[in-house]
Amino acid sequence: MSVEIDRIMQNAVAAAGVFSQYSQERVDRIVRAVCKAAFARRVALAKMAAEETGIGRWQDKVLKNVVATQLVYNDIKSVKTVGIIREDPQRGIVEIAQPMGPILAIIPVTNPTSTVFFKVLIALKTRNPLVISPSGKARKCCAEAARVCYEAALAEDAPEDCIQCLDSCSHEQTQELMSHKSLALILATGGPSLVKAAYSSGTPAIGVGAGNTPVYVEATADIPFAVRQILLSKTFDYGTICASEQAVVVERRTAPALMEEFRRNGGYFLSPEEIPKLEAVVLDEKRARMNPASVGQPAAKLARLAGLPVTEDVRLLLAPLEGVGPRYPLSGEILAPVIAFYVTEDFSSAVNRCLDLNYFNGIGHTVSIFSNDRDKISRFALMMNAGRILVNQPSSHGGVGGMFNTLSPSLTLGCGTGGKNITTDNVTAAHLLNIQRIAYRRENQCFTRFNVAAWLDETRALPSIEEEYDRNYL
Repeated sequence: MSVEIDRIMQNAVAAAGVFSQYSQERVDRIVRAVCKAAFARRVALAKMAAEETGIGRWQDKVLKNVVATQLVYNDIKSVKTVGIIREDPQRGIVEIAQPMGPILAIIPVTNPTSTVFFKVLIALKTRNPLVISPSGKARKCCAEAARVCYEAALAEDAPEDCIQCLDSCSHEQTQELMSHKSLALILATGGPSLVKAAYSSGTPAIGVGAGNTPVYVEATADIPFAVRQILLSKTFDYGTICASEQAVVVERRTAPALMEEFRRNGGYFLSPEEIPKLEAVVLDEKRARMNPASVGQPAAKLARLAGLPVTEDVRLLLAPLEGVGPRYPLSGEILAPVIAFYVTEDFSSAVNRCLDLNYFNGIGHTVSIFSNDRDKISRFALMMNAGRILVNQPSSHGGVGGMFNTLSPSLTLGCGTGGKNITTDNVTAAHLLNIQRIAYRRENQCFTRFNVAAWLDETRALPSIEEEYDRNYL
C-alpha cells in the first residue's frame, strides 16, 4: 500500500470520527453553505469543464450544475440523516441513521463538476467524508469544484479533510484506494470497466450501467411535441447524459409525419451509404465502442468529419437501421447527437424492437415512450427492464430527475441487477446511510398460535411440524 494512499485514508478516517458526532442542525448548516457556494460558481465551473474536457456545451453544463446543487439540495434538505429518523410504535421499530465512513467518489469526464457537487452534497448530508477521484481529462475543473465545496464546508466548521480531491491517480493507485481496508463505499460513475473494477474490489460499491435508451413514439403521440422533446434531450450537452435517447422507434403509419417533423427541426436522415461513413467517425476502428474524440461533439462537426453534405444548422443525425446488435454499431450507446431510427409494423413489433434495444447494452437503465394511450403505456412499461420508464418527457432530463418528474435528482442512475447494480434508484443521500433498528418486543400472532411453551420444553413430546402447521394454519 502506497504511503500517499494511506495518508489520504487516515485523514478521511479522522474526519469520519469527528463528523459522526455532529448534530442534524450542524450538518444541515454545512450542506446549505456548500450548496450556496457551488451554485454561485455554476457558470464559471461549467465553462471551465467544457474548456478542459472539450466535451459538450458550457451553457448546458450550467444547468447540470444547477441540478446538482439547487435541485439536489431541495430534494435532501429536509431528510433526516442523524440519530432517530423513523419510529413505528405499532410495530415497535425505531430506525437510527449512522454514517458509513469514508466514501470514494469516481467522477466521469462527461459530467465532471456537476457530479462532484452532487456527490459532495449527499456525502456531507450523511456525515461521510469524501475522497474524489476525477477523470484524468477533468482534473482541474474537478479540483476547483472540490475546493469551492471544501472551503464553504470549513467555514461552517466541517471536519478537516471531509473532502479530499486526488491530484492524480494511476490505475494501480485507484485499485489500492478501492480495496483499502478503511474505505466504506465506492460511488462509481464511469465506464463499464471502471464500474466492474469497483464491484471487484472487495469494498461495497454503488455503480451504474450503460444506457441504451429506446424512445417509442406511439401512434397517439403528439408528433411535434415528441420531436421537440427528443431534440431537447439528445442535443443537451451534445448527448453526454447516459439516459439520453439512443434510438427512435415508430410504427409505419406514423413514420412519415415523424420524419418530416425531425427534418423541419434540424434532423438529418442518413442514407445507407452514409451510415458506414459516420460509423468510422463516431466509433473506434473495430466498431466495438465509441471513439472518445466524438463524445459530446455537435452533430454538424461529426457530419463534416464524415463527409456528409449537411449545413451547419443540423442538430441531430438519424440513422435508419434494420436490426440491433454488433452488426449494427449505431444501435448501441452513442454519447453524441446521433440516434438510430426504426420503423415497425405495429404496437407489438415496436415493443419488441424496444426490448431488443433495452437488452443490447442498456438493460436496467432507462426507456421512454410518447403516447396518449394509458393502456399502451402500461403494456409497454410492463415489458421493459428499466429503472426509469419515462412518459412524454425528454429522457436526459427525465432520467436525471427533478425537472420533468418527481424522481430524486441524481447524477448516479442505478440499473438494478440486470445492469449488475445493487439498485434501480436514482442514487441519493438515503443510499449512503447505515440504518440500525431497535426492535421492541411485540408478539407475532402467527408465532404465538403455536404452543410455544411446549416447543421450548425439550422434555415434552412434541407434535410433528406438519401436525402443528395443519392445526394452526390450514
